[in-house]
Amino acid sequence: MKKNKLVSAFLSTGIAALLLLQGCNSNENINANSITSNAIKKSEPAKPVDPLAKFDKAKSVKLTDTAKLLAGMEVGSQSPFAKVQQVRGWNSHQNYYKNAWSQLENRQLAKVRKWRDKELQEINAKSPTIFYPFSGPDFLYSFSLFPKAKELILIGLEPVGKVPDFAKLSASESNAALSKARSSLSEILQFSFFRTNDMKVDLRKQGVLPILYVFMARTNNRILDLQYIGLDKNSKIKQFEKGMVPGVKIAFVPQGESEPRTLYYFSTDLSNSGLSKHPELTQFVSQLDNPVTYLKAASYLMYNGSFSGIRDTILTASSHVLQDDSGMPLKSFDQTKWDLEFYGNYTRPIGLFSNRYQSDLRRVYASKQDIKPIDFGIGYKFNVNQSNMMLAKTK
Repeated sequence: MKKNKLVSAFLSTGIAALLLLQGCNSNENINANSITSNAIKKSEPAKPVDPLAKFDKAKSVKLTDTAKLLAGMEVGSQSPFAKVQQVRGWNSHQNYYKNAWSQLENRQLAKVRKWRDKELQEINAKSPTIFYPFSGPDFLYSFSLFPKAKELILIGLEPVGKVPDFAKLSASESNAALSKARSSLSEILQFSFFRTNDMKVDLRKQGVLPILYVFMARTNNRILDLQYIGLDKNSKIKQFEKGMVPGVKIAFVPQGESEPRTLYYFSTDLSNSGLSKHPELTQFVSQLDNPVTYLKAASYLMYNGSFSGIRDTILTASSHVLQDDSGMPLKSFDQTKWDLEFYGNYTRPIGLFSNRYQSDLRRVYASKQDIKPIDFGIGYKFNVNQSNMMLAKTK
């Protein structure tokens, strides 16, 4: 009897020990699995950060919808500005842009894009910085030619201005705001450039912002943010304060893309006397990252000694220059330092600038057999087969 009890006790103790051992192994397995799982989690790549996440969505919607209305494009029924589409002049405003833009697209923009894709492919592949002096509010052609630009810097005499807040306007005030923006655009939509004297009148009060908005909306860009800025004495971009070179910074993103771009517009005088008052602008341009300079309908100002400062800055800082003959004279380009390629046709300037005829440029066009045609008008000689462009590349 005692013997059976001893055997039973021994068996019970052994079973308990065996269970305890299994439990320990089981816990070790659990801990090992847990460690392995954590290691896998740690090795997983981090989720990519959305580059647009830093922008205020509500502000972006307001900015973009304002641009759409100015451009005659419909906004959704949930937009706080949807009521503007009920004002009496909305249909005529919308139809004006529908017709004008359709003609511009067929006559001009589609051809510009086709030429760009062939001739500027190498430049655009590098997402360049574009410097466009004497531009006024011409975002349209700078973006059409350089749609991959990470930054566009436009400079003109016209003030920055402001855009209407349609949420605070009555029906008649909204209609007047739409009409005012529309009246400033007729020339560039027809001729590809703004007339300087007309801009002084049209843009003295409203500034360039409404026109920039129209062009950004019509080229299918979403506006992300807007800041009024200036250049301080150290050529740093800061929030605008009195005494700075006034400007605006607009963050935007093309439709279907996620990398934000930046448009700067500065209102300042680029003559030598203007630059002497604000030498920070010259320093700012000199610090740009190998910019591509674009010049169109620039009033032949850099033919004058009084604009030698900005001319020399462009030639020193730029990796490329794309211009028509109104930019810098051919003799400005030292051909031991620049490779030059010519397009279109050069005869002589329009009557207003007849004293800017370049006999040396005419000889180039008359003697070269490999000059490529352009099938659109651009600049002052805006008819087909009259326009010219030159692409200069540093050696």
